[in-house]
Amino acid sequence: MTTHTHDFSASIDPVKLDRLAEVAIKVGLQLQPGQDLVLTSSIAALPLTRRIVEHAYKAGAGLVTPIFSDDEITLARFRHGSDASFDRAAGWLYEGMAKAFANNAARLAVRGDDPSLLSAQDPARVSRASKANSMAYQPALEKITNFDINWNIVAYPEPAWARQVFPDDPDTIAVAKLANAIFSASRVDVDDPIGAWQAHNAALKRRTEWLNGRNFSALHFTGPGTDLTVGLADEHEWMGGASVAKNGVTCNPNIPTEEVFTTPHARRISGHVSSTKPLSYQGTLIDDISVRFEEGRIVEARAAKGEDVLKKVLDTDEGARRLGEVALVPHSSPISKSGILFYNTLFDENASCHIALGQCYSKCFRNGASLTPDEIARRGGNKSFIHIDWMIGSDRIDIDGLHADGRKVPVMRKGEWA
Repeated sequence: MTTHTHDFSASIDPVKLDRLAEVAIKVGLQLQPGQDLVLTSSIAALPLTRRIVEHAYKAGAGLVTPIFSDDEITLARFRHGSDASFDRAAGWLYEGMAKAFANNAARLAVRGDDPSLLSAQDPARVSRASKANSMAYQPALEKITNFDINWNIVAYPEPAWARQVFPDDPDTIAVAKLANAIFSASRVDVDDPIGAWQAHNAALKRRTEWLNGRNFSALHFTGPGTDLTVGLADEHEWMGGASVAKNGVTCNPNIPTEEVFTTPHARRISGHVSSTKPLSYQGTLIDDISVRFEEGRIVEARAAKGEDVLKKVLDTDEGARRLGEVALVPHSSPISKSGILFYNTLFDENASCHIALGQCYSKCFRNGASLTPDEIARRGGNKSFIHIDWMIGSDRIDIDGLHADGRKVPVMRKGEWA
C-alpha cells in the first residue's frame, strides 16, 4: 500500500515554530552543555523536530538521539500482526533509554498524535499492546516520574490531529489553526517567549506556595455529577511550572502548562466524580466518564463512549483504580478560554482541574527526592504501570480545602481561584 502525504508545513508560521523549538530546549529542558538528549517524535513532526535538534546542538548538547514513529507503521501492526505479538513490546529499547537517563541524558517528546488512530482497531488488541508497552516502559518511565532528569513534552500540529480538532475546515486551514493555538498556549506568539515563561512560572510558584502554606489534609470538589473528597498524601507538596530535577536542572516538563498539582492519598478518596471533557487514550476517545470511589479505590465506572477501554485500563493493575495526581487549573486559563477541545491531554488537562489514575509523582512530597518507594507508599503515594489524566473541572465546580480539624477554606469558586 502506498499513501501520498501532502506537506502541510507551509501552513505553519516558521518564525513561531523556531521559537517553540528554542523554548523547548531553553525553558522546557534547560539543556546543559555536554548533556545528551533522547528525543521521540513522529515522522509527521519532522519540521519541529529538526529545529529542536538544531537548537539542542547550539545549546551545547552532547549527542542527540531521535527515535521516530509513524501512523501507517503503527496501523500495519494492528492490521497484519500475529495475535501473539500484541503481548510483546520492545523492552530492549526502553532498557536502553533507562540506561541513557541513568547517565543523565535529558528526555524530550514531540507530540501530535492522531487521537483516534486506533479507534477502528480491536479494543482487546489495543489494550494488550498498551499494557505490554506500559510494562516494558517502566524502567525508563520511573526515571521520569521520579524526576531523576530534566524532561519536556511539546506539541506539533500533525494533519490527522488538526482534522479532529477542526473537522469542518480543509486540512491546510485546520493545520494553520491548530498551529496558532499551539503557539498561543505555548507562549511563543509574543516577542519575548522566554521572558513570558519566566513571568508565568513566577505566577504558578505563588499558587504553590499558598497551597503548601495551608497544608490541607483533603480537597472537596462539588459540582454537577461530582461530590468528591480527595485526601492528600502525608507530607505532600504542591508543584507547578518550573521545577528542579534530581540532577539539579530547572525545567518545565510540560509546554504548555497552567496547572499546580500534588499527590493524593491513594487510600483516602471517596465519593463520585464526572469527567467534563473527553479523554483521548491511545487512539480511543473515552467520554462522559463517571466513577465512584470507596476508600481510595474506584468501585464503579461508566462511560458513554469507550467504556470497554476504560474498564480494561482500570484492570491494568491494583494501582490503576486509585489516584496518583490531583491538579488545579482555573477555568479562565488561556487554553480553556480558547474554547478549543484539543483531544490531547497535554492541552486539555491545562484547560481544567484534573485527576490522574495510576502512578504518583514522587517529587510531590517534602524531601521527595530522598524517599524510598516504601516510604512513598506509607505516605499514601500510589504505584501503577499507568498514569492517565482526565478532566473534572469547569465553571460550575467549587473546591474547598479541608484541614484535619474539619475547618474549610475556599480554594476555587465556579472554577476560579477563590
